Amino acid sequence: MAALPGRTVRALAGTALALLALASAVPAQAAEDCFIVTDLESGRVLAKQGLCAARHPPNSTFKVALALMGFDAGLLKSDDRPVLTPPPGPEPQREEARGPQTPRSWMVNSVVWYSQALVRELGEERLRAYLKGFAYGNENMGGVKGQEAPGANFWLSSSLRLSPREQVDFLRRMLKGELPVSPEAVAGTMRLMALPEQPAGWQAFGKTGSGFQRLEDGSIDPTRPFGWFVGFAQKQGHTAVFVRYTALDIASPEPLGLVARRQALNALAPVLAAQKP
Repeated sequence: MAALPGRTVRALAGTALALLALASAVPAQAAEDCFIVTDLESGRVLAKQGLCAARHPPNSTFKVALALMGFDAGLLKSDDRPVLTPPPGPEPQREEARGPQTPRSWMVNSVVWYSQALVRELGEERLRAYLKGFAYGNENMGGVKGQEAPGANFWLSSSLRLSPREQVDFLRRMLKGELPVSPEAVAGTMRLMALPEQPAGWQAFGKTGSGFQRLEDGSIDPTRPFGWFVGFAQKQGHTAVFVRYTALDIASPEPLGLVARRQALNALAPVLAAQKP
């Protein structure tokens, strides 16, 4: 058999190492898992593990789509404006979500009430138009039946759903300028997604999402958590788009979005190291 080119050997080794690292990091009782990395320009799959076609609620990864809408509609002005304050009522449970928030802290701290304020300001008609223009999963804003305001949090363990593959497609279209938003909206959203990590020397951008499946009566089931980490990495003009989704049939001691983030960044390093930037 003819010897494989050095680059192919490195790519195969890198992919194998990444998948092994990811597999060893998956907790027991995993219900569903997906890890996928693709090249931005060609769409070529650089690494893949698990089933990536089933649709799930986006939860806080929806903030990527909301940031695009917010910048495009002029509601978000910059990384630091507008500064919004929490609505009246009980304080958010998480300390980092309390007090005034900027667009950047909204994204970093994953502040639900800031998302809700943007959703109210955008209004149902504009939201539906953006979701359709984004081809964002099932585009369903109906919410959960039986709730007092079923459409108020339609992206949080609710009716809006998309698959990991659809997340990849959405991010690729965003980065290639193929979504119906301004270039400035894309640039602003990318800034909000910037992370301190640089796996294999690539600059990482991403957003976590954590949540729970629902029981038949519409209530949250804390024993069935799920988590996302979606984003992309760039180096010397090359971009790789990635999505990590994981779900359990057992309660988790930490939000699964944080688990997915840690797993994905660990698995990305060898995959990206095998690419030629």
